[in-house]
Amino acid sequence: MNWGTVSAQFMIIAVGACLLMISGEFDLSVGSMIGFSGIVIALLSTTFGLPMWVSILVAFALALIIGALNGFLILRTGLPSFIVTLASLFILRGLTTYIPIMINGSTIIGGLKAAAANDWLAPVFGGKILSSLFVWLAEHGIISTFKAGPKIGQPVVDGIPMLMVWALGLAVIAHVILTRTVFGSWIFAAGGDPNAARNVGVPVGRVKIYMFMLTAFCATVLATCQVLEFGSAAADRGLLKEFEAIIAAVIGGTLLTGGYGTVAGAALGAIIFGVVQQGLFFAGVESSLFRVFLGIILLLAVILNTYIRRVITGER
Repeated sequence: MNWGTVSAQFMIIAVGACLLMISGEFDLSVGSMIGFSGIVIALLSTTFGLPMWVSILVAFALALIIGALNGFLILRTGLPSFIVTLASLFILRGLTTYIPIMINGSTIIGGLKAAAANDWLAPVFGGKILSSLFVWLAEHGIISTFKAGPKIGQPVVDGIPMLMVWALGLAVIAHVILTRTVFGSWIFAAGGDPNAARNVGVPVGRVKIYMFMLTAFCATVLATCQVLEFGSAAADRGLLKEFEAIIAAVIGGTLLTGGYGTVAGAALGAIIFGVVQQGLFFAGVESSLFRVFLGIILLLAVILNTYIRRVITGER
């Protein structure tokens, strides 16, 4: 459950990053979007007293608008997505810090568990499923229970968190869309050869905008799950997550040049990240070495992907 939960966080944002990279673009604002969406939900539900479900829907609406705006600016200006989304990264991170300080005087906002109580939408992101199954497993001695403390007698694992459900659900849906639908073929075409794709009627611009909206959606899913799990929002949430999402996709075989990749590969990359991060923690290794691992594995993955592409295409 420990490494599965961490892997699920990587997987949610890696799915969006994978499809966007296949379409030939990057989004460096994913991490800032996580922090921004969390603060929006927290402010609307606690400071302004809106129902939690309204706050969540407003956060998703804002994220989709920002994602669409990123895609629109890239298409209209012809600027690289790296530059446009880098600007979005700083704008969103600055707003995420400035707005809560001006309103609440702090970059950390609590009280979300109370605000989410009895809300119909909150359990979709912050709840758990199969709880009764784990209770049954504990009663029959199949899984362990707590031997002391306030939870004595309760199963150590009391359900599957919705974070993991969202991760698996997004991965499965994205895989089906990419491999079984016409729109999936459009995504490959948009990243492989945009001009040829336009000549055969593929709406390349629309596809890319949808992919930017997808990355913003995935970031907001993670942000919503986090604020409901922790009961608070913080302006520094999501720091460097955009790079972790890209690295997971690259490890899974997605080309930096676009036109090729698989959701299953990106999901596998996210699982590897979760296992390694938790493995380092339980082994007592300094946590900063995880960043070292990310850098090394990214370099090796890019070199391997480039080599394989050259072998396939016959390039030197």
